[in-house]
Amino acid sequence: QVQLVESGGGLVQPGGSLRLSCTTSGFTLEYYAINWYRQAPGKEREEVLCIGTRGAITYYIDSVKGRFTISRDNAKNTVYLQMNSLKPEDTAVYYCANRISAGCLGSADIGYWGQGTQVTVGA
Repeated sequence: QVQLVESGGGLVQPGGSLRLSCTTSGFTLEYYAINWYRQAPGKEREEVLCIGTRGAITYYIDSVKGRFTISRDNAKNTVYLQMNSLKPEDTAVYYCANRISAGCLGSADIGYWGQGTQVTVGA
């Protein structure tokens, strides 16, 4: 059974940091690119960034460049989203999902989604 489980969300003050984890099972992580998405209250879900099987990173939102980064540890079946200098507008539910491809080019053809983890940035 394929599963992606996000963890690490929570409440953080503006300017703080969080590291989200996406722990996978039921498939061989090293063969697939992984996307992180987020959905803020009242807004559509948006693609944030992606990591390919060779570690190449693609950003889809300019506002997170220089603040967010993504990494993968295939041995631990886990992908990480490191978020620094967090802003209130980063408040959202964050989801990971596996692409049915090794790379991050083109529109995402998603295989499976995680259940999401809430990130709240506020005082």
